[in-house]
Amino acid sequence: MEKEKTENQKKLEQLIKEMKKCRHCQEKFGYEPHPVQWGHPTAKIMHISQAPSKKVHEIGRPFSDLSGKRLRNDWYHLTEEQFYNPDNIYFTTVGHCFPGKGKNNYDKKPPKCCYDMWTRHEIELMDSCQLYLIVGGEAASRIFPKEKLLDLVFKDHTLNGKPCYVLPHPSPLNMNWFRDHPEFAKKRLPEIRAKIHEVLQIPDEDMVE
Repeated sequence: MEKEKTENQKKLEQLIKEMKKCRHCQEKFGYEPHPVQWGHPTAKIMHISQAPSKKVHEIGRPFSDLSGKRLRNDWYHLTEEQFYNPDNIYFTTVGHCFPGKGKNNYDKKPPKCCYDMWTRHEIELMDSCQLYLIVGGEAASRIFPKEKLLDLVFKDHTLNGKPCYVLPHPSPLNMNWFRDHPEFAKKRLPEIRAKIHEVLQIPDEDMVE
């Protein structure tokens, strides 16, 4: 039997419907925005990153790119089914739409209005969350302003009274950061992975190697 939803979860469902209709930045972007969000308001983990890539914009499923493959397989050791199970992870972003390409083929930063209009309310209403994962410097700067990404990555945090981890972005364009900070892969990542598996109740033998 499906568990009865809390008032916050009902409000979050309505917020998601409204957010996915949002076209606030259409004139700014020069194309029709496609707001992306994935997962149920009752999910165990809330996963907050920067903004969808162009490929995710076209497909509508978060992390459907090389960054996502690395995140799912190499970092989290989750199967595709576990990763995209809407009862496991609620995926959102501080900018819900692909913001376009900027200089040197990097994605532009998402408009700041999106976090204020949508994401901060998602965080407030996500009362089922047992663990927050903040991925990338842009997302971290909205939730932990004025703090350096390097400091955030190697500290334990709480958000709404729940455990919270900050990770660098898994993009192939971020290789210099990983080279300069090998302790992330050796020490910090196994700690984060263990917590994810604990929350999702994944036995050791089911881990993806």
